[in-house]
Amino acid sequence: MKTLRLFKDIGHTDLGWLKSGHTFSFASYYDPKWMGFGHLRVINNDRVEGGGGFAPHSHDNMEIISYVTEGGLAHGDSLGNKSVIPYGSIQLMSAGSGITHSEYNDDSVLPVKFYQIWIKPNVRNEAPTYQEKSLFDIDATNQLVPLVTPDGRDGTLLIRQDATLSLGRFKAGETLTLPKTDTRDVWVQVVEGQALWEGQTLADGDGLGIRDEDEVSISFAKPTELLVFSMGR
Repeated sequence: MKTLRLFKDIGHTDLGWLKSGHTFSFASYYDPKWMGFGHLRVINNDRVEGGGGFAPHSHDNMEIISYVTEGGLAHGDSLGNKSVIPYGSIQLMSAGSGITHSEYNDDSVLPVKFYQIWIKPNVRNEAPTYQEKSLFDIDATNQLVPLVTPDGRDGTLLIRQDATLSLGRFKAGETLTLPKTDTRDVWVQVVEGQALWEGQTLADGDGLGIRDEDEVSISFAKPTELLVFSMGR
């Protein structure tokens, strides 16, 4: 099964200070056909204008990832963590038994853009934790490099689920071949660029879900950045 999810068809929120695209049902956007994919529950493509942000609010029993693609995201939480997550960095907050946090644009004028991603955990009510990592020393040219893994190997962020999140940056003319998905669910999210799959063009904000398929090949018409999720069942 291959499921295409184009940016033009997803849910959209425009609050002035916040513009958000919802790959899956979230907040006021609800579509019973799009409640997630495997353990993946939320992919939001957020743009927060200068001076805007999310006031303190709480989460529990969810693995929450933020990948900042432009600007800086100011984070504070009830564990005492306080930092500005800059462009090209990733954050993982394991909400566990409960955590309160806030997220604000660190700039009063320029926007911050980031992906907010929720993955359902395989354990509940554990102590909340916070992790952060810069990606500037990672070479993801024409390959997938793990950023988040279930065992925290090689300096990756540790997630409470059989799920791996990888980053890839592919040059025009290159091809990515994804392995057979007989035991795992795979979601490909185009951050920016232009990918080609079975005659279909995937651009910024488009996604592709893959389950129970043989190898899948994706080629690139332009330089393209991808997030790829591989999740056990």
